[in-house]
Amino acid sequence: MKFVSLESRGGNYMVVASNVAWLRVGDNGQTLVGMVGSQPLLVTGTPDSVAEKLLSG
Repeated sequence: MKFVSLESRGGNYMVVASNVAWLRVGDNGQTLVGMVGSQPLLVTGTPDSVAEKLLSG
């Protein structure tokens, strides 16, 4: 399993990169991260920057 740290305004998340199903633009320049079997997470950054973290992490 490859864990990636994603920052949010309410706290940080450690997610398993292979469990990310989709990325979508959220509110106020944030990104919604769709997780397999879970509710979406709202994290800071654009979908492109989050995708870079997921792929490089």
